[in-house]
Amino acid sequence: MDRLAKSPANYVPLTPLTFIKRASMVYSNRTSVIYARVRFNWLQTYDRCCRLAYSLRSLNVVKNDVVSVLAPNIPALLEMHFAVPMAGAVLNAINTRLDAKNISTVLRHSEAKVFFIDYQYVPLASEALRLLVAGSKADMPLVIVIDDIDKPTGVRLGSLEYEQLVQHGDPRYPGEDVNDEWDAIALNYTSGTTSEPKGVVYSHRGAFLSTMSLIQGWELGTEAVYLWSLPMFHCNGWTFTWGVAARGGTNVCIRNTTAKDMYKSISQHKVTHMCCAPIVFNILLEAKPDERCEITSKVNVLTGGAPPPAALLEKMEDLGFHIMHAYGLTEATGPALVCEWQTKWNKLSKDQQAQLKARQGVGILTLADVDIKNKKTMESVPHDGITMGEIVLRGSSIMKGYLKDEKETAKAFHKGWFLTGDVGVIHPDGYLEIKDRSKDVIISGGENISSVELESILFKHPNILEVAVVAMPHPKWGESPCAFVVLKDAGTTTETEIFTYCRKKMSKFMVPKKVEFVKELPKTGTGKVFKAELRKIAKTFQIFENTSANKERSESRYQQDHEVHDQDKILAMSRL
Repeated sequence: MDRLAKSPANYVPLTPLTFIKRASMVYSNRTSVIYARVRFNWLQTYDRCCRLAYSLRSLNVVKNDVVSVLAPNIPALLEMHFAVPMAGAVLNAINTRLDAKNISTVLRHSEAKVFFIDYQYVPLASEALRLLVAGSKADMPLVIVIDDIDKPTGVRLGSLEYEQLVQHGDPRYPGEDVNDEWDAIALNYTSGTTSEPKGVVYSHRGAFLSTMSLIQGWELGTEAVYLWSLPMFHCNGWTFTWGVAARGGTNVCIRNTTAKDMYKSISQHKVTHMCCAPIVFNILLEAKPDERCEITSKVNVLTGGAPPPAALLEKMEDLGFHIMHAYGLTEATGPALVCEWQTKWNKLSKDQQAQLKARQGVGILTLADVDIKNKKTMESVPHDGITMGEIVLRGSSIMKGYLKDEKETAKAFHKGWFLTGDVGVIHPDGYLEIKDRSKDVIISGGENISSVELESILFKHPNILEVAVVAMPHPKWGESPCAFVVLKDAGTTTETEIFTYCRKKMSKFMVPKKVEFVKELPKTGTGKVFKAELRKIAKTFQIFENTSANKERSESRYQQDHEVHDQDKILAMSRL
């Protein structure tokens, strides 16, 4: 049997590019894209992608050239997810929330050959390009502006415009063959919540497998109407830029993720699916009456990031949103774990269901293995829902590596596993639950405190809109929790009231020792709370003044809190 050879008939490299060609034949007349007054069907979208790919080749874009784009969720960015790799190039969708300096850094590091710029971002991109060439040997990329396809503005930066390239391209161009599925398809830069942003390289194989896993695990049907509330620049829209084409669904594109635009789109186009970070839940929940529209059918929502508090999930469910929680990271080509729902859980109370939905769950189909290990020994932790360790992954949907950074690539892969840097537990049923970033675990008096767990409890307070917990220095215990809180009604809740609330809801040693009220939490370009910034602020706080008469009383109480916890542990062990 080993002598049976591969041939072009039985060995075709895996690539998501096959999805759009199939969609153009199977779902040719089905609506592919809705954007304002613009409508395309799948045959038209495939035609446009072929034309654009041909025009890119005409501009001397060749294999492994990087094509960067700075744009919101518009049809052009969706089309480039197919057209750029069809030309043999690598797509680099840049985070639109970056400043000019960071954009210039991405362009320089990626050595982008072409730079597509949405008209809305021309001023920002112009500054980034100025910084790119100022005192640098970096080559200026070819600049192409994307005008608004619904209402052209006439804004230009150079002579080339996106629609011109599409119109002048050849619709019969089949695209370059993918001879090796390990070839790069996309380049995404990490948001840098715990370190400097790095260029993450995806393969055609990884993108294909991740896409297939997610559309199956989320049960994305052929009649799906997908709302682009998640940025396409974020892990290529968690691969749904390719996935919606695989199922012949409809992409509803919106420029801005506002409550009004989301509610209107959901109501008008009968949206069935959307993805978002938990921050979008607050946008929807806090919407004013004139921004809302009635939701008459269920909307399936895939969410990631920090685990949504049970109370938040319950509120979203009441509005008509069905939540599935996922866990992933840029290096895993988006979501790697999903909380697969089990029918027997439908009999549980709403609160119990919300707690289960907040878990990250099990590995997607195309991950070979998922585990939680003691990082020092690389031994698996027990499935007790208590013992914490580092989440590790293995599978073909993991990145190829970091661009031009062999040292960081080698550090990320250890003994056959990809180290995520996230801390979690495994429950007896095999479902994983993230507890923290490894850098966000608070070690107080030798005890590990999960900031995520504290945040979940604090969020249930009726006047807390947002909360983030980080470590702050403690003169005796090393670290103690500090909570940064955004109130719904500023000035109506005091620090003392928060302390009292916490003492009723959690172990005493976990109670934050300081509450800092803020107008808003600092966030990265993908909507994650920028805890590194909060840790810097927390380091400036001091719980006790050395001469304070309060010092002994406070430390005595803190000592008692830890002693009570130790006694609880001893009692628990004695019962085993």
